[in-house]
Amino acid sequence: MFIRIVKLSFHEDKIDLFLNNFEEVKSEIRNFKGNNFLELYQDKDNPCIFFTYSIWDDVQDLEHYKESALFKEVWAYTKQFFNDKPQAWSVDKLASLP
Repeated sequence: MFIRIVKLSFHEDKIDLFLNNFEEVKSEIRNFKGNNFLELYQDKDNPCIFFTYSIWDDVQDLEHYKESALFKEVWAYTKQFFNDKPQAWSVDKLASLP
């Protein structure tokens, strides 16, 4: 398993559109084959910046998601609201302290 973190930065007047769409599609993303966890975070200092945090079984599952009609639809809708280039990281968890 690995973690995918994506930083998204939006025009302020488009945040509600993004959030409404995320609310509509989050269950489909979460239930996509290989996805085990999905969260959305908003930066405390800059409300235009969001992060998605997801856990995937393996890289192939994430790649299948990125090739899916679901991702293509969500990404096409979301990217029109960006005010900066998105950034993404794939990371392995080394420690967790509950």
